Amino acid sequence: MKNKEISAIFAPKINVQSMKKSIFGLLTLAVVCSCSEKKGADVKAPTRVKVEVVSTTAGASGQTYVGTVEERQSTAVSFTGMGVVKRVLVSEGQAVSRGQLIAEMDNTQARNLLSGAEAQMAQANDALQRFQMLHDNGSLPEVQWVEIQSKVAQAKSQLEVAKKNLADCRLVAPVSGIIGRKMVGAGETALPSQAVVSILDISSVKVKVAVPETEVNAIRPQTPSAIHVEAINRNYHGGRIEKGVVADAMTHTYDVRINVANGDRKLLPGMVASVRFDALSGPSAETSATIPVTAVQRKADGSLFVWTVSSDSTAHRTPVSIGETLGNRVSVANGIGHGQRIVIEGYQKLSEGTKVIY
Repeated sequence: MKNKEISAIFAPKINVQSMKKSIFGLLTLAVVCSCSEKKGADVKAPTRVKVEVVSTTAGASGQTYVGTVEERQSTAVSFTGMGVVKRVLVSEGQAVSRGQLIAEMDNTQARNLLSGAEAQMAQANDALQRFQMLHDNGSLPEVQWVEIQSKVAQAKSQLEVAKKNLADCRLVAPVSGIIGRKMVGAGETALPSQAVVSILDISSVKVKVAVPETEVNAIRPQTPSAIHVEAINRNYHGGRIEKGVVADAMTHTYDVRINVANGDRKLLPGMVASVRFDALSGPSAETSATIPVTAVQRKADGSLFVWTVSSDSTAHRTPVSIGETLGNRVSVANGIGHGQRIVIEGYQKLSEGTKVIY
């Protein structure tokens, strides 16, 4: 009986110790889990930003301008007299050669005038022949002989005018080119010097762009340029450049025209072109990078910096020196180079060494 009593006395004590061990184990596990969760909460997720890869361009004028194709020369063709247009033989866009008939005017009146001038010329020549014998014999006073010669000269002059008036009823192309616009049609009355059609010379063309006054001095007559025309999906190398000397009063821009060869006549007036000036000579041609103005930040001491992203996807403040402002972009003199990634959106959430994704 003593053994049973001893077992009965010590049994509860053994159970209490087991329970204590179990509770301690659960508490330990809870603490470990709590620490793990706290450590996991301390690890921040990468910050999402938008970046731009820096590329270098040739100076301020390395940017792209929008231009318009213009004809090399435009010639307005008109009748010299007034009359009703009988027919127009060309249409807009048609190629014409020099001397080709373009339009005709009703020539009834011109033919009648020519017939009258021819009759007067015949009468004057007949009188000249009859009085020639009298003059040679000395029977005709010199005054009358001079008068007869004057009448012959007048008749001849009137005949030449009548012939020209008849010829002017036919309108021919003074130059070769294409018909740009047709302003007068058959049945309409043409006035002197009123353009009937315009002939455009597009054997070579000019691309006109408006360049801001702060950038125009960097462009020289021999500055190379690259031109892309979206309408025909073709690229061209620009030739000699012509710069205007009078600025637009509203936009403060100067017209710059680039000569472009157009042997196949694919470039037509009015087409929109994208123009880029390259490899300028002088200090403005030095290679520089341009970045958005908003990407440049200022420290408390006034120095400038941008956020750059390194190869391990961490953000860092990088001091920069800026140059000329070009619209919503600015050139960077030094601090960043070609191929570097800069943060252009989301930089407000960054601090030194922040992990980022983009």
